[in-house]
Amino acid sequence: MTTAVNHFTYGLLTPLLAYVMSCIGSMLGLRLTAQAHASRGGARVRWLLGAAISIGGTGIWVMHFIAMMGFQVQGTQIKYDVWLTAASALVAIVVVGTGLLLVSYGGGRVLALLGGGLLTGLGVASMHYLGMYAMNMSAHVSYDRVTVAASVVIAVVAATVALWFTLRVKKTIWITLAALVMGVAVSGMHYTGMYAMHVTVDAEPGMVSGADALDFLVPLMTVISLITLTMLLMVILSPSEEELHEDAELVAKLELRRRTAQQQQQLTYPAPVAPMPQPRQPMQARRRR
Repeated sequence: MTTAVNHFTYGLLTPLLAYVMSCIGSMLGLRLTAQAHASRGGARVRWLLGAAISIGGTGIWVMHFIAMMGFQVQGTQIKYDVWLTAASALVAIVVVGTGLLLVSYGGGRVLALLGGGLLTGLGVASMHYLGMYAMNMSAHVSYDRVTVAASVVIAVVAATVALWFTLRVKKTIWITLAALVMGVAVSGMHYTGMYAMHVTVDAEPGMVSGADALDFLVPLMTVISLITLTMLLMVILSPSEEELHEDAELVAKLELRRRTAQQQQQLTYPAPVAPMPQPRQPMQARRRR
């Protein structure tokens, strides 16, 4: 029989909390990419890896499964495949990290931005549907192809815009506004994909295998959130790109002032000129005298 699917079992609590987590992850990720642009070598890669965990892990994956907490199908229990769920988190982090590397080392070229956005968007959509496929229930699940295609397009556009933000956004106020936009895009992609889902519960529901959401998802999301909090503290304690630029300008001004003072001192008090040495007379000439 066909049953009603409820995406908002707890009202607006889960969508609002999911949106907040998406914004936090996106904000931290943008801040980390700004830090990466001010770094070189291995430090730059480490900052980009942190950004991938923030955007892919917290901004996308955690957002997805917080929203899934409000998903319920009457007539059947919902459990999750542990390995597929963990794989979906890894997919989100890897594809976001790959997109960030492409754009960061692509020199801001349009081709690198579009390629990174396409790869990241397809990866985010794959993570979303892999996470949905990880749900086990005593029912048959089908999807509306047009709506699925729309969700993939939203994911690609959102990923491209997010990567563009990582190149252009530097100041805190613009990072905050960009994170709010990214949160809307990620949430919109999620609920568009969920709207494409049609569930038909089995006539005789049986036992459902897998892990309960509260026993598995909540601890995993807590761990990722703690990692995000740790990176947030690292970013707060680290100087921003603007601060590094200001420090470099201050050092350059001090060096210029030191050189100018040294040159003025040399002009005011010229160094004494040593007397020219007198040529020594031959020994025989001195004896004649």
